[in-house]
Amino acid sequence: MQGLFLINILMALAWGAVSGSFSVVNLVFGFVLGAGALFLIREQVGTSAYFRRYGQAISLIVLFLYELVLSAWRVATIVLRPKIELQPGIVAFPLTVDRDFEITMLASLITLTPGTLSMDVSEDRKTLYIHCIDVPDPDQTIADIKNGFERKILEVFR
Repeated sequence: MQGLFLINILMALAWGAVSGSFSVVNLVFGFVLGAGALFLIREQVGTSAYFRRYGQAISLIVLFLYELVLSAWRVATIVLRPKIELQPGIVAFPLTVDRDFEITMLASLITLTPGTLSMDVSEDRKTLYIHCIDVPDPDQTIADIKNGFERKILEVFR
């Protein structure tokens, strides 16, 4: 899978050399052209899984943007209430992801979402500690993250 990504990057660089411009826009265009070429020959060279991962990565990005907007709205409504009644807490999230990159990505996505903050990972890398501004049901919070960000990360990188 990484080999196909490297081929796609090399095709983008080749496009830059042929067109005589290595600007970011031109290289991105070359990358898209290379992806299109790989897509056209996907059955012959077995690149179907490569494009499935593109779709899964886009799905992760869309989920993040959705959660970002939803969480920002929740935090804004909390702040604008005349009387703030919160149940802040720290949730011990059991990790299914086990690679350093996956754990870092999950922690970063959680931290970038308003109202949550990744605090620490246990020594055995099995638990991620998350501070939530309002967590009335810790089990539901764990289920939401497990079925959202963590599931999507596993789909993209495995």
